[in-house]
Amino acid sequence: QVQLVESGGGLVQFGGSLRLSCAASGFTFSSYISRWYRQAPGKEREWVAQITVRGGSTTYRDSVKGRFSISRDNAKNTMYLQMTNLKPEDTAVYYCNTFPLRSWGQGTQVTVSS
Repeated sequence: QVQLVESGGGLVQFGGSLRLSCAASGFTFSSYISRWYRQAPGKEREWVAQITVRGGSTTYRDSVKGRFSISRDNAKNTMYLQMTNLKPEDTAVYYCNTFPLRSWGQGTQVTVSS
């Protein structure tokens, strides 16, 4: 059974940091480009960061460049998103997925207070 399980979210103050984790199971995670997405209340889900199969190349949306860092550990079937200098506009439910997309997990809530 394919599963993507996100964790590590929480409530953090403006300027704080969080590290999100994505545990994949039921498929060969190491064979796929992987991405983090987020969905803020009342908004469409948006792509945040992408990492290639072996982690050699990463890409970020402009609003998180220099603050977020995506990484992966294929031996553990896990992907990470290190978020620093968090802003209230980063408040959202964060999801991980592969490319092509699979079933969405439950996501993890990140709330940044001002």
